[in-house]
Amino acid sequence: MSVSSVRRLAVSAAVIAAASGGAVYLSPSVASSDRAGGGPVLDSLNRTLGDPSASVPSRSAQESALIKATSSNPLDVLVIGGGATGSGVALDAATRGLRVGLVEREDFSSGTSSRSTKLIHGGVRYLEKAVFNLDYGQLKLVFHALEERKQLIENAPHLCHALPCMTPCFDWFEVVYYWMGLKMYDLVAGPRLLHLSRYYSAQESAELFPTLARKGKDKSLRGTVVYYDGQMNDSRLNVGLACTAALAGAAVLNHAEVVSLITDDDTKRIVGARVRNNLTGSKEFESYARVVVNAAGPFCDSIRKMVDEDTKPMICPSSGVHIVLPDYYSPEGMGLIVPKTKDGRVVFMLPWLGRTVAGTTDSNTSITPLPEPHEDEIQFILDAISDYLNIKVRRTDVLSAWSGIRPLAMDPTAKSTESISRDHVVFEEHPGLVTITGGKWTTYRSMAEDAVNAAIKSGKLSPTNGCVTQKLQLLGSHGWEPSSFTALAQQYVRMKKTYGGKVVPGAMDTAAAKHLSHAYGSMAERVATIAQEEGLGKRLAHGHPFLEAEVAYCARHEYCESAVDFIARRCRIAFLDTDAAARALQRVVEILASEHKWDKSREKQEMQKAKEFLQTFKSSKNAQFHDGKHN
Repeated sequence: MSVSSVRRLAVSAAVIAAASGGAVYLSPSVASSDRAGGGPVLDSLNRTLGDPSASVPSRSAQESALIKATSSNPLDVLVIGGGATGSGVALDAATRGLRVGLVEREDFSSGTSSRSTKLIHGGVRYLEKAVFNLDYGQLKLVFHALEERKQLIENAPHLCHALPCMTPCFDWFEVVYYWMGLKMYDLVAGPRLLHLSRYYSAQESAELFPTLARKGKDKSLRGTVVYYDGQMNDSRLNVGLACTAALAGAAVLNHAEVVSLITDDDTKRIVGARVRNNLTGSKEFESYARVVVNAAGPFCDSIRKMVDEDTKPMICPSSGVHIVLPDYYSPEGMGLIVPKTKDGRVVFMLPWLGRTVAGTTDSNTSITPLPEPHEDEIQFILDAISDYLNIKVRRTDVLSAWSGIRPLAMDPTAKSTESISRDHVVFEEHPGLVTITGGKWTTYRSMAEDAVNAAIKSGKLSPTNGCVTQKLQLLGSHGWEPSSFTALAQQYVRMKKTYGGKVVPGAMDTAAAKHLSHAYGSMAERVATIAQEEGLGKRLAHGHPFLEAEVAYCARHEYCESAVDFIARRCRIAFLDTDAAARALQRVVEILASEHKWDKSREKQEMQKAKEFLQTFKSSKNAQFHDGKHN
């Protein structure tokens, strides 16, 4: 750390403040419909989504709507991919009055969108690059991400919240550098600020984060700087997007794979897709649309290759590995982020759903449907966090470990790999096929807006109104308050079936009530009603708040079609504790079998698939490792 670095930070902060009269105003433009609050369209949508009895159309009705999209009566937009971006595109297009369909090969959020860092961040590192490289483009990225961060937290408050993040400083230059840099982050945020950053002494820091080491290898802790970013339950947010889109009129269908694209023989325009229902295996159908949006994340190149086998790749895949540790590694409500470790990487530990998530890696990888973390990547994370903790870091404490593929975007028209970006790319290289990829979770909404704008232009579509998603609250957000869990605890009991078949009452304890409230928002009462009235109030696994009633609710109202859908995306037990997920599996399959009328053969198949899925999560019990340092 040098004096010149600190001086440059100071000058840059002064320039930004002076240029805006003390307030930053360089945020990206917002559609007039958003600034106006959305008007009657948004009011109508909020009434629909805020209805306590709101229920998504059945899976068969959604499939039927896609099949009815013929060449003479096509959809306006067909979206391929049910991740954050694809679900966001479906929601944006449907709320503009367009006819929309979405198909997803696996499940909503089954890929990258469920394997994120769980942070909703403005991009502190982008700001650093903007300052030191005098890069206005990077600065615009930060402005944009901070705006989207604020809106995302407001639009899904039950699933997103502000999280304080502590940055340790082991010399006084670091204290000044990070304090000034994070004050600049506050300044750039302006009205989008979550909370002000501040400095804490070494003693105060130890009280806030008891496991933080007071001494490094050669230096002592001089203090910490705490700033705020957002945190989310990523896959539940993604499922919420898909269900909100369904209630807004989109025909969304998971476990439906595009096997080929349909091209008009005369115009050579892409006019639809041939889709296979992966639940039934052999059933295929055609669905026509004026525009097809390719939002398949890391797999978007495989969709593009359906048109031209020789097409130049857009994706430069990067692997991000995360591990989950017990809650005592980090205090509740305080994260730890080290912007630059001894080898130049970022490392973090964040409290998440009652456990600690730590990461991450950033390395080249191949694209695969079920990426697995390598043992050396897990060991790297353990090594990195052990430098900053005063407790023994053990491989045997790893409850779950997973790998996600970041679809870094590369402009296919560029001549060099220098075009690789953390920003998103919207591209139409074949008429009728709009591809969107890259970007990050935080900016999914604006990415979707850009894609829909491109689709409207490509297909000469006629939306009834402009984009309204900036102010659109997602399903479960309407009427939700942080104190909503108290009503569940006071008004409901958990009726539990004993092994002898007798049904006995149990308290809706605080842990279960808080979990339901934050996972389902204003829909939590419907889950609690199932727990009370149908005898499904028992916990699925000891030490976790997940209830049997959730399996039934998700099967009925959230398109949960398989055991993996539930343990990985509807509830997060596979990510939080792989071994607990394995113990819960039998009961999850039994309830889904009852809901979906599965036969014994299908039950056996589901058990096998789920066990194979859990094997890709390298907990200490299902991974082979020879542990020296972290035993």
